[in-house]
Amino acid sequence: MGSSGFSWKLPDHPKLPKDKTVALIVLDGWGEADPDRYNCIHVAETPTMDSLKKGAPERWRLIRAHGKAVGLPTEDDMGNSEVGHNALGAGRIYAQGAKLVDLALASGKIYEGEGFKYIKQSFETGTLHLIGLLSDGGVHSRIDQLQLLLKGASENGAKRIRVHILTDGRDVLDGSSVGFVETLENDLAKLRESGVDAQIASGGGRMYVTMDRYENDWEVVKRGWDAQVLGEAPYKFKSAVEAVKKLREETKASDQYLPPFVIVDDSGKSVGPIVDGDAVVTFNFRADRMVMIAKALEYEDFDKFDRVRVPKIRYAGMLQYDGELKLPSHYLVSPPEIERTSGEYLVHNGVRTLACSETVKFGHVTFFWNGNRSGYFNPEMEEYVEIPSDSGITFNVKPKMKAIEIAEKARDAILSRKFHQVRVNLPNGDMVGHTGDIEATVVACKAADDAVKIILDAIEQVGGIYVVTADHGNAEDMVKRNKSGQPLLDKNGKIQILTSHTLQPVPIAIGGPGLAPGVRFRKDVPDGGLANVAATVINLHGYEAPSDYETTLIEVVDN
Repeated sequence: MGSSGFSWKLPDHPKLPKDKTVALIVLDGWGEADPDRYNCIHVAETPTMDSLKKGAPERWRLIRAHGKAVGLPTEDDMGNSEVGHNALGAGRIYAQGAKLVDLALASGKIYEGEGFKYIKQSFETGTLHLIGLLSDGGVHSRIDQLQLLLKGASENGAKRIRVHILTDGRDVLDGSSVGFVETLENDLAKLRESGVDAQIASGGGRMYVTMDRYENDWEVVKRGWDAQVLGEAPYKFKSAVEAVKKLREETKASDQYLPPFVIVDDSGKSVGPIVDGDAVVTFNFRADRMVMIAKALEYEDFDKFDRVRVPKIRYAGMLQYDGELKLPSHYLVSPPEIERTSGEYLVHNGVRTLACSETVKFGHVTFFWNGNRSGYFNPEMEEYVEIPSDSGITFNVKPKMKAIEIAEKARDAILSRKFHQVRVNLPNGDMVGHTGDIEATVVACKAADDAVKIILDAIEQVGGIYVVTADHGNAEDMVKRNKSGQPLLDKNGKIQILTSHTLQPVPIAIGGPGLAPGVRFRKDVPDGGLANVAATVINLHGYEAPSDYETTLIEVVDN
């Protein structure tokens, strides 16, 4: 309001009616790729999604879900659920994660910021500890950013540095951890030559040590705490390269699941526990797998596991990982300011909303959708429903996950006619795709398709509209490929499984009995991406989108 003349009121759409029930379905990890036996969406029975594609060609298309379309630095950057849901909800493209950090490192601004000034107070007498994922995967972190941070910190007065590494093998090839550790060791050796006491202090695999998310398993964080803070772990080594090689060989664990280890000196003492007066930086830029360790490092009141010893430290994240919890309270790079998201506009314009998913993606249809903001815009107008995810098992064990429960919740909300928008995320393609289990992922894709049918049937009953889309690819390609697209084989002649997201576009389909007859996808937005979905959905609710939103994907032609 105020003097700027800003108003939440959206103009009416000249041709589209209000008050239709709109079901907005996000299939997580559901991209479009050539059909082959490693495309689980193709292999699975997915009659509902197939019918949308084969139905009206002017009501199905592909949109971009990676790279610059979602605010990431390059077209080689695969999308992820956080930036994907930010774009879907915000309707505009914001510089994200890695890109924000790249800009801050390149300009040197990172060293002038409040966060760095805060941890710098520990450099004179304490150690700087850097904890994070060691790879060039670009999803949670990048090794080149760590390298720049090491260089910049030492140039800005850090005299003693300890790195606590988490090996990857999920966003990059399994086995690649050895090379990343060797690269880091080279850099640390150079720092030592220049008089900085810098070395690796501990390590472990990302899925077994530190990087749990959504409070799924605090034991994962505790293993990290014990190694990083207390300097205690079941395995002790003189060097990190040796640690990774030996543990892969002896425990047969993949990079993701390496057990925790500490590096010890000749007397068997760990070289880098975290103690009073030290500074700690978690250098991942992606938030979801840093929130739990951030709580353990920052909160005085903490009961998730026995921390044994809680050092008085200065802790900062690479970014702030949770805007609502203000966690951590110190961070090196400021987040994109995402304001005026589609959800907030729609609530201000009388659109009653239900958002639902299971635990692992609940934050995506709420917090990330709403511009990294927790809670309701207006509790009278919104209801958010979280269905508890299975815990204590990997998702390939029960690949159907909670898809049907989510769909039934959505169906009931639609049939109640209490809501104008019912928004869900079906996590199966992504969460099961990440396990690399092809058979389970096929089951997962079928379950998601079954769930879509339940929701579309309900929309049919109330004369509503559906929008079915996805946030990024995963299940549509489960194998690593060479430049010409042929599956890569390992040295035993087995295919190399792809557990990560992809660079593929994702589908968007619209329809339902409530969709005005002349609505179709425009032909003049060929490079449309996830950020174009918000304006599209606002139109389907009967409103024009704000003028600074990425343009709508639809037009209404007079029949």
